[in-house]
Amino acid sequence: MDRETEQYYNAIKDMMATDGWKIFTDELKTNAININSVESTKDRDDLNFRKGQLNILASILNLDSTLEYMKQEGSNDSI
Repeated sequence: MDRETEQYYNAIKDMMATDGWKIFTDELKTNAININSVESTKDRDDLNFRKGQLNILASILNLDSTLEYMKQEGSNDSI
């Protein structure tokens, strides 16, 4: 893994170690529960919009595991 990529991973990890990140992700988890409610979905367009919102939330909430996977893959490529 090159130095620039390693700095990128470290910067993201540092950000995710803050109290602010924890508060942010806790709020996103709460929002995801509300967005995932079928009861308040008005029509197909609203359903598709909610699916998009949930996709983005999942990307953010799974960032830690995604970075770990990418880091592992980067390490394996250099072997």
